[in-house]
Amino acid sequence: MSLDTVLSRIDSDLPDALDRLMHLLRIPSISTDPAYKSDVDGAADWLVEDLKTLGIEAAKRQTTGHPMVVGHAPGDGPHLMFYGHYDVQPVDPLDLWHRDPFDPELQDTPKGRVIRGRGASDDKGQLMTFVEACRAWKAVHGSLPARISFFFEGEEESGSPSLVPFLKAHADELRADLALICDTGLFDPETPAITTMLRGLLGEEITITGPDKDLHSGSYGGMAMNPIRVLARIIAALHDETGRVTVPGFYDGVPELPDDIRAQWEALGFDEAAFLGEVGLSQKAGEAGRSGLEMIWSRPTCEVNGISGGYAGDGFKTVLPSKASAKISFRLVGTQDPLKLRDSFRAMVRGMVPADCSVEFTGHGASPASVMSTTDPAFERARQALSDEWPRDAAFIGSGGSIPVAGYFKDILGMESMLIGFGRDDDLIHSPNEKYDVESFHKGIRSWARILAALT
Repeated sequence: MSLDTVLSRIDSDLPDALDRLMHLLRIPSISTDPAYKSDVDGAADWLVEDLKTLGIEAAKRQTTGHPMVVGHAPGDGPHLMFYGHYDVQPVDPLDLWHRDPFDPELQDTPKGRVIRGRGASDDKGQLMTFVEACRAWKAVHGSLPARISFFFEGEEESGSPSLVPFLKAHADELRADLALICDTGLFDPETPAITTMLRGLLGEEITITGPDKDLHSGSYGGMAMNPIRVLARIIAALHDETGRVTVPGFYDGVPELPDDIRAQWEALGFDEAAFLGEVGLSQKAGEAGRSGLEMIWSRPTCEVNGISGGYAGDGFKTVLPSKASAKISFRLVGTQDPLKLRDSFRAMVRGMVPADCSVEFTGHGASPASVMSTTDPAFERARQALSDEWPRDAAFIGSGGSIPVAGYFKDILGMESMLIGFGRDDDLIHSPNEKYDVESFHKGIRSWARILAALT
């Protein structure tokens, strides 16, 4: 029996696959709201029973929070571990939904048929693409093509408080040759992607204190140091005129983009003007000489996320504030060390605070970047398999954000992750009227079948 037989089975079984997804979408598994605890538990039960229909040894594993679902299927060849999450975001504001978020339906839209409902794209629809690929493979061949472990989390949308303890406690059971994660998206509707770069994140809050109370600017202005003035000077000094970050040692561990990856990115045809134009902008503001995709995928950043100090209410108040503060985030790449960078940033700030002022720092997390080893032949085989399914060739891409689970798999379980997803930019994840294209669901199932064939 060939891969073509598995693909044909997927095509013929699509109505039943959609029906199974609808059943899962009807369960309001909102992990962050205690009122839905039993529903989250019910979604875990549903997945356990569905995996068992494939002959997979599956069980619900309790944690101090919501349960994990773990399943194992025996097989020859590599050991693959598939991760997805079955919890969903809250639905507020409910009045912006066009229908009950947990009464999913298929809808015809000008861009094609979609699955409408909370969790359709993030992440139940994505999770089920892999399960359905395994279902078709098992129906055709009688067994799966590799040893596969299934690991479904119920707390991803509420910060994953139980994930790290669970991984550490069950490391020997969960460790595999490669992790497969389906919680990302296509580059565009015709171009699949494997995310191989995830930026890390360092969050810092600085508070400058000057006088011991707010002062009248008519009495003290010009003579007393204004903390906002100090803060403004610090913020202005974080970048030079070319857009480079000036924190000492900031670029230690920042690699240049490999030529083959650069060529893939250039072939994507990213429209920088359109990207900025969608938000009312027209000029790139990052490092001079870097492409737009480099800036958001492979270069580190320093951004001011919030400023407070003095009087900002209606009207006007001539006050010199006692305090001024700012929240600053750093997106990290390569092997940048977030703790070393934090020390360097704080030293730089301390050196700019005048004698009459003091500074306090509050940390808001520090995590390094994750970079997948695309020299592993499995990555190129998976890229070719995706290219065979979609109109345009797949590319290894970066992500401007962070997906912590990939870093946990590497640090705790010692394995690389392959991040492949089929969501689209207009899926409205975390927003009212979330959807997942039927084409994404269908071709996602077919893509995983091709990838399984390529990896085994």
